[in-house]
Order: sequence, then structure tokens, then C-alpha cells
Amino acid sequence: MSSQASQPRPIRPRAIIIGTLLAALICGLTPINNIYNQATPLGGGHFPLAPFYFLLLTTLLAGLLSRMMPRARLITGQELLVIWMQMVIASGIAYTGLTRTFFINLTVPFQFATAENNWQSILQPLLPKLLYPEEGAVATLYNGLVDGRRMDWLEVLANIPWHYWSRPLLAWSIFIFLCYTVMVALINLLSRQWIHNERMNFPLLRVPMLMSESYDQQGLAGFLFHPYLLWGLSLPVLLHLFNGLNYYFPSVPALPTLVLAGPYFPKVGLLSGFIKLKLYLYPVFIGFAFLTARQISLSCWFFFLLGSLLVGLLTVMGYNIPASALGVTFGPTLARPEEIQMIGAYGVFALFLLWLSRQQLAYVLRQAVSPGPVAVNTEWFSVRLSFWIALAGMAAIVAWSVFFGMRPLSALLLVLAFFMITLVASRIICQGGLGYFTLTAAPIDGLLVLFGPALFSKAGLLIAAVAQKVLFVDLRESLTPSLLHAREVHHRLGNRRLLLLGIGLTLVTAVAVSFTAMLALCYKYGIRELQLEWATRTSLGVYENIVRFNDSGVEASRWLKIFTLVGAVVMLLLVSCYHRFYWWPIHPIGYLTAYSSAMRILWFSFFLGWLCNALCMRYGGVKLFKKLRFFFIGLIIGDLLMGGSWAIVGLFADGSYQVLPD
Repeated sequence: MSSQASQPRPIRPRAIIIGTLLAALICGLTPINNIYNQATPLGGGHFPLAPFYFLLLTTLLAGLLSRMMPRARLITGQELLVIWMQMVIASGIAYTGLTRTFFINLTVPFQFATAENNWQSILQPLLPKLLYPEEGAVATLYNGLVDGRRMDWLEVLANIPWHYWSRPLLAWSIFIFLCYTVMVALINLLSRQWIHNERMNFPLLRVPMLMSESYDQQGLAGFLFHPYLLWGLSLPVLLHLFNGLNYYFPSVPALPTLVLAGPYFPKVGLLSGFIKLKLYLYPVFIGFAFLTARQISLSCWFFFLLGSLLVGLLTVMGYNIPASALGVTFGPTLARPEEIQMIGAYGVFALFLLWLSRQQLAYVLRQAVSPGPVAVNTEWFSVRLSFWIALAGMAAIVAWSVFFGMRPLSALLLVLAFFMITLVASRIICQGGLGYFTLTAAPIDGLLVLFGPALFSKAGLLIAAVAQKVLFVDLRESLTPSLLHAREVHHRLGNRRLLLLGIGLTLVTAVAVSFTAMLALCYKYGIRELQLEWATRTSLGVYENIVRFNDSGVEASRWLKIFTLVGAVVMLLLVSCYHRFYWWPIHPIGYLTAYSSAMRILWFSFFLGWLCNALCMRYGGVKLFKKLRFFFIGLIIGDLLMGGSWAIVGLFADGSYQVLPD
């Protein structure tokens, strides 16, 4: 590498402006593309489709222009990375990360109040008026404006009853941006420990960063036309070419990407937990698993299978624990009592991360209270400012919660639980290469198991559950992992204040455009006519659980406490062995993913990626790995290339062939 190539070029304001505009475009198009057209999602997961498709095409175009005009450097690879990162941040906000369920979450108590559930007298009196729209906004939201389908989008925007929404949007925007501010400050505080001290691997960033480096070093052609990469690229291209054509023309043969393995296992006995086992084949996730540390990729599929085995083992031992032992829970995918292990496991792993960071945290505390100047190394801003912003932001969220009816202690514990869970999940996603990840138990579930139902008042539980639903329960497109990825990208670049400004502009723009686009879509067509069954069902479930819990107030069952303790003990053993024995083959992160619904889809891809990595290192060593990784990079690029291409086809066809899981 030449000395000129090794020196980072300053990021020009044009990159920030382009990134913000493209982020706004994604947020504006996402509701109609994902919801109305039911096309391949523009975002989705923590390696979203549309931003990478744009990065790939623009890198190719920039590479061609640089060959035609060698002296005209319209954009650099590092600037393309910055633009890509802004689009990644926005794509999550535009859909599952915030907007997908937001307006349904605020209108369910009115729309679904009936004489049978008696919500008008039980639930509606608990709703703070500042957080919810007036009932006049609800019926039109679900039925659509009169002649809304005939209106153009500007007419729809002009006819939205904004006076009903102004107060709740302002109140919730305060909460949302306080949370985003705390997330930025916490990532700024912890990133030095994770990036520099622990040298954390970021598998999801490998491909974009290699593309950027190749472009800046004028080696893009050598990268993209590497023989191994072309072989890897050809497999998903052929796979999705046949399957996509089969979707539109059934006479074309399809290649199976799903095998139902469950029927091959007995319904009773030791292996009964495998009766729903499925083998999904996703080349992109096989590629990420190969690029992930072998210890982590092994642990992910190993603990998933071990968790399934536990179901049969308990049955054989005579412990037939009914699902009703869960009681009232708020976890998005919580289905069995043994999955409550994750509450104890998350808590112990969070303490382990704090213990690993003890020297960095001590340094932060010294800098926070010392009067002298503080050096800014690779952070967006000083650790002193980060500390006080995080502390003030959390205090403000607690005050916001107390203002709307929560007790101070329960609000404090809730805020701590929210950010603990999201930081642990960010570590899992960014270190584990999990482009698709879901929580098992929700933060409120952990607080209820540990402290009992007396922790929350009736109004306090409602505020906690609804706020959790807004930002902290569905982490498939959560913001914090994207911020950690942004820190890894940005710490290598100059003028980081400009980069931080870009993130701020992206967040504000993304929230404003996403809210506007979602309201416009709902008022034009009506939620009843849009396929939002999942968003409606999960939002409805939140309020049903609130009512049931307020009626019963039952303590967590003995089994939940036992499994919470089991999870804490198992995680304590795992982190102790991982930290003390260099030969220990299992990583604690794998245990945290054992019951995630995402791992039901990804486990087989992680198994194949781990197996290929293990065989490569066993028989070819580092030399073969450096060559073979291009094959798996080809799998990633090919899968996403076909996903984006079929998404474009879906815009002009009836239906869309989806390459990636939703």
C-alpha cells in the first residue's frame, strides 16, 4: 500500500449532504414499498439491502469514472462508506426500528376497545392525553381519508388531521431523541474499549470496507474480478435466478432453500425438541458466518441445538412444564419457560462486559470529574462530555417517565434495563456477525421476575410497556448496533465532528420523514387495507398483557425464577472459562442467541460457515483463508445483488420474490 493511499482523505461535506438526502429517500419510500407493495424490504436487519445495493452500484460507477477521468476524484471510497452508514442508520428507523408499529401502538386502545374487553373504562383512563391522539384521528387512520386513494400525496399530507397528532408526536419525539442521544453517548464511551482494547471483529463491515479500500487504492477491478469471488458470486446468482423466475413463471424449476427436518425426529423422547427443526439456506449468512470468529460461529449453532435438546431432556426427566407457567410476559418471541434463562444470562454477560471495561470506565470517571483538558483520540467527542450527556440523558428519560405516571425507582430501573439490553444486543450483533437478530425476553420481563409485580403501578406498567414497544423490544433494526458500526468506520477517518453532525442530521431527517411517510400511507389507504397484521397483533398483545397483568398482578412462577438462576449460573461458567482458558472453544455470545427466533432461521447457515472456516484453517491455514474468503464475500455480494435486482423487478410486477428473511 502506498503512503498516499494509507493516509485518510478528509471527508467532504458533500458526502454528508448526499448521505442525508439518500437517507430521506429511503425513509420516504420504505412504507409504500414494504407495506403497500409488499415488495422486498429496502431495509431489514443490520446489513440492510438497499444501502448495500446502492453502495455496490455507486462503487462500480465511481470505479468506471475514475478510469475514464483519472484526475477527477468526484468521491472517495471512504466517503462512500460514510454515505452507506447514514443510509443504514435511516433504514432501521424507517421500518421495524421505529415506524412500523409506532402509530398502531398509539391507536390500538381506541380502535379495538369493545364492550367485551371493557377497555373504555379499564384501559383508556390510564392513557396520558399528551402521549395519545384524540379519538377523532383514529377512525380515519384505519379507514383512510374520504377519496384518499384518488388524492395525490400532497393532498393527502394537507388533509391529515395534524392537530390531533401534534401533541403526541412532540411528546414521543422528546423520548425518542433522548434515547438516541444516550445511545450515541454510550457508544462513544464504550467504543474505545471494544474497538481498540478488545479489538473486536466486525464481520458485517468486512465487505463494505474491503470494497472501499480497493476503490481508494485503485484495485477495485482486481477485487471484484478475483476468481474465488466470481465463483462465490455465481452460486447465489444462479440460485435466485431460477427461484425468482419460478416465482413469476411456475414452469421454471426451483432450487430448494428450505428443508423441513422436523418430521425425521420423534414427537416424544429425548429428541422431541427438534420436531420443528428447519434448515434454511441463505448464502449471505453463510458468508458472514465464515468471516466471523470461528469460536462465535460454532457457539451460535451449538447452543441453538443444545437449547432444542433441553426440551426433550426435561421431558425424559419427567419435568413437563406447561407454557402457562410463563404467566404474563412481554417478550416478543417468548414461548416456553426455559427460555427465561436469557434474563439471567443477559444480566451476567452485561456485568462481564463492565468488568472487562473496568480500566476504561475508571479512566472515564477520572476524566469526568477532573478539571483539566480532555484529549479526543478517535471518539466523536470527549469522554467527559459523553459521560455527562449519557447521565443527563438517562435522568431526563427517567423524568419523562415519572411525568407520565411511573414511580421514580421503577423508571430508573427500567431505563437501566433498556440500555443494558440494547448494549448487550449490540455486542452480539456486531461481534457475532448477526445481520438478523431478535430478543427472546423483554427488559420488563426481567424486571418483573427480579422485583415482582409491585415494582410497577398500573399506569407505570402501561408507560413502560408502550415505551418498550417503541424502541427496545424488536431489535431487528435497532439503532445502537448501527452506531457501533459507524464508530468502527469513523474512527479511521478525519474530521469526526463532521461525521457526528452527519449522524445527527440523519437521525432527525429519518424520524421526521418516516413519521410523515407512514401517516400519509395510512391516511391514503387506511390501515385496514394495508397488510399490517403482524404490527397490529403485536401492538394489541402489549395492551392485552397490560390489562391481564393489572388484573392479576401474579408473582413470577417458581419455574421462571429457577430458569433465570440457571441462565445466570451457566453464563457465569461460560464467561469464566472463556476468560481464563485460552483453549476454551465456546463463546458466551452463542448462549445469548440460543432461543432467538432469528437463530431458528440462521443456525444452519452458521453451521456451514463455521464448518468451511474450520476446514480451511485446519488444512490450508491463513494462506488459504485469505484466498477462500473471497469466495464467501462473493456469496454475500451475490445474494444482496440478486435481492436488490428482484426488488426492482417487484416494483413493476404483481408481487415480489424475496431473497432475504423479513
